[in-house]
Amino acid sequence: MKRLFVYAALALGVSLTPVKAADEPTEILNVSYDISRELYEQIDTAFAADYKKQSGKDITVNQSHAGSSKQARSILEGLQADVVTFNQVTDVQVLHDKGNLIPADWQTRLPNNSSPYYSLPAFLVRAGNPKNIKSWDDLVRDDVKVIFPNPKTSGNARYTYLAAYAFALEKFNKDDAKAQEFVKKLLANVPVFDTGGRGSTTTFAERGIGDVLITFEAEVLGTRKQLGEDKYEAVVPPVSLLAEFPVTVVDKVVDQRGSRTIAESYLKFLYSGEGQDILARNYNRVNDESVKAKYAAQFPETRLLTVDDVFGGWTKVTKDQFSEGGILDKVFTKR
Repeated sequence: MKRLFVYAALALGVSLTPVKAADEPTEILNVSYDISRELYEQIDTAFAADYKKQSGKDITVNQSHAGSSKQARSILEGLQADVVTFNQVTDVQVLHDKGNLIPADWQTRLPNNSSPYYSLPAFLVRAGNPKNIKSWDDLVRDDVKVIFPNPKTSGNARYTYLAAYAFALEKFNKDDAKAQEFVKKLLANVPVFDTGGRGSTTTFAERGIGDVLITFEAEVLGTRKQLGEDKYEAVVPPVSLLAEFPVTVVDKVVDQRGSRTIAESYLKFLYSGEGQDILARNYNRVNDESVKAKYAAQFPETRLLTVDDVFGGWTKVTKDQFSEGGILDKVFTKR
């Protein structure tokens, strides 16, 4: 109720007195992407214990999970996120561009472009890999049904789409027309478009639909471990796309709530040795050298392309690919 009152007052232009340190809240809200529930449950528990040890104060981190782009829209519409932990830059950037909720230089506030971990699109197939799926080329065969979410609602799916597009540009010597035909065929091979990554995992693993699930490597490896390594195989393609996971405090919210200190501590915890270990333990790739060495065996080698190098950066790719009437609209004939 308190959060609703604050937001309503702001919407009406009512002046609010800044919250004093003594009134620092005892909870914050982390608004995150769809498949990160279990990861952040572990992070939140560890952070609360660390914060208690450092400050002597109890803190609760509440979670909200859905497709990354959907989450960004919810924040613009009033959801009071103290921090966001998203899976694509554009869903954070929009909080500045359309809501003025964060500063333009948000990516400079934490290391690695404010991305404490990263991943890449990878494949989950059934035991024995019956369709012998090894790379992106195999996903456009007539006999292969592919499962991944709707790129119009899921940051996870946008990485899959862009990874396939980048692969095709390289395969066809930067022939954009042929690359578009490639991704059009890939999209046509998807029988079900869920709104988020976890929905697609359910479609593949529980409903038994499709020959291959494409999702972040962390979800691939985690799902295989959870549901049975004798039932599924992980396939990391020889080339994929770097998927960064940007984070930021939502300045307008934390300053109104008096939660900036807690929120900033939470995000810094993700870069700590303990935080990096939890991330890597859950099959996310990290930059901490000692943690990388500890978990190196679980990450196959692959060549990672980047949005900057292939597409000219997120601003350009958003305009070219994902804007109304963009390339995605032209090739996405299946709704």
